[in-house]
Amino acid sequence: MPKRFFTPAEANSALTEVRPVSERLVALRTRMRELEQAQGTHVLAIGGNGGGYAAADLKAAQSELTGLAEAVIACVEKLDDLGVEVKDLDLGLLDFPARRGDAEVLLCWQVGEASVTSWHGLEEGFAGRKPIDWGE
Repeated sequence: MPKRFFTPAEANSALTEVRPVSERLVALRTRMRELEQAQGTHVLAIGGNGGGYAAADLKAAQSELTGLAEAVIACVEKLDDLGVEVKDLDLGLLDFPARRGDAEVLLCWQVGEASVTSWHGLEEGFAGRKPIDWGE
């Protein structure tokens, strides 16, 4: 499928679909990190005197992690289907391919931002964000 290019207005309009998926993605990753940390604590406790944890606790956490990972994949695939590039799963940092004159650039948006207002070159990344300064 050919790459989709967004205008700033199209990127902002796409947020209607993109925002809930990316917010879910961030929430899923937050829960995954919590479970991974808890798993590490359980492994250490079980390896010591048990600490009141059983192998079943680890198995339940692993099962939940597997489900969360599948949900993360589904979110990333949905965003990809919409033509959006996921740059950071934990922050919900997304790029919308665009053209600024003849140059290919990326419109940049992150969960928590009200709208797509920034862009950067293909190699600049988040640190190179600049305000969108061109019309449709």
